[in-house]
Amino acid sequence: MTPEEVTPLLALGSIALFVIGLKRLSKVRTARSGNALMASGMLLAIVITLIEVGLVDYRWIAGGLLVGAGIGYAIVARAQATQMPEIVARFNGFGGAASALVALSLFWSEVVEPAGDDTAFAVLGGASAATLVLSILIGSVTLSGSLIAELKLRGTISGSPRIPVRGVLMGLFALGGLALGGVAVFAIDDPITAAALVVGLVVAAVVTGLMLVLPIGGADMPVVISLLNSLSGLAAAATGFALSNQLLIIAGTIVGAAGLILTQIMCVAMNRSLVNVLIGGYGGVAAEHGEYEGVVSADAESAAMVLEAAQSVIIVPGYGLAAARAQNAVHDVAKALQAQGCHVRFGIHPVAGRMPGHMNVVLSEAEVPYELLFEMSEINQDFSQTDAVIVVGANDVVNPAANTDPTSPIAGMPILDAASARRVFVIKRSLSPGYAGIKNALFEQDNTVMLYGDAKEVLDQLASELSSA
Repeated sequence: MTPEEVTPLLALGSIALFVIGLKRLSKVRTARSGNALMASGMLLAIVITLIEVGLVDYRWIAGGLLVGAGIGYAIVARAQATQMPEIVARFNGFGGAASALVALSLFWSEVVEPAGDDTAFAVLGGASAATLVLSILIGSVTLSGSLIAELKLRGTISGSPRIPVRGVLMGLFALGGLALGGVAVFAIDDPITAAALVVGLVVAAVVTGLMLVLPIGGADMPVVISLLNSLSGLAAAATGFALSNQLLIIAGTIVGAAGLILTQIMCVAMNRSLVNVLIGGYGGVAAEHGEYEGVVSADAESAAMVLEAAQSVIIVPGYGLAAARAQNAVHDVAKALQAQGCHVRFGIHPVAGRMPGHMNVVLSEAEVPYELLFEMSEINQDFSQTDAVIVVGANDVVNPAANTDPTSPIAGMPILDAASARRVFVIKRSLSPGYAGIKNALFEQDNTVMLYGDAKEVLDQLASELSSA
């Protein structure tokens, strides 16, 4: 077979690896192999692209692969499970930057470096010139927005600064960047002037990304990261059109579609619209959440005495568990309960942690068996027949106000029905509100007991008490 015949077959294999890998990512048990399949698909796509390009100095390519793989390994190997959303944000930014750089490279090699008298439109063609501008714009927006999202998640940037007439300014910068890029590729035959206009496009896009993400609160960053992930895919697809690379178009479209679907899932899980998230400023000031009445608290010893008699227990983990690095401690509690013959399961809300799947990753780090993890839709109907629920660091995702108070900011938000269990233990440092900025009616219920303190310390005490029973 000739290279022209082999390449399409290899491309089909790469696409198949992407699709199968993405499907396997939907289940905890198969997620690891799905990730490996998608990585293999990407490697194959790179090889195919090199074959198609032809005249390439493979020493530079090999060096780039080694350096990139080394950087990627160093980033992930040192990262803790709680930092995964930050890593995803960073890689989204890298993806957007890569697409923008490839588009800029194409513009430089085909238009600026030859220093001819033709416009980019004449050199590249209308479709390639237009998608080149879109790739630079979307890629640069993704880069700057993702960097801000990572810094917000890490806590380096705090607060949600208000930008007057933000929507108007974002529109002006985005449209202005498109106009600069359009003039550069369609109307300017001077390479230096065209290059200067493209630089203006990059600056306008970077500013647009900054204005998009800065005013949004840290609690909404997971949705923003998912949206930026979709944008990184669209940037790659646009670059594929500019290069006439069908494989890149398909891969970018898959990433873009998957990111949009995930964004929608997260918005539905929080009963929010994407527009509402992007407007920013969700949730009130902490002082507005109201005063609590009739809240009962206890210590780990008292809670253990109740749990010893329980036949069924559901553990509801939240970001507080991840932040306290308490995944091993909660697994110890689960094992101590199982040793007493108790039926133990974990109820996972779609936005538990910082993004879908984040809590599964945190618990898998502690080697919690996959068969103990249940999604909200699978376990919600069982809470009313459950002897005890242990809520660890979760807040709004178990707030019954979502079902009982139509005026609540979270009204209609799907929640874990922990309130219907016979006994509820809530492990939390204080009565501070969640991202919605409202009080949690669960804390005031007659069947709820608060266990105040650091999640890891309280769970360690519980495990100790249960093991010595």
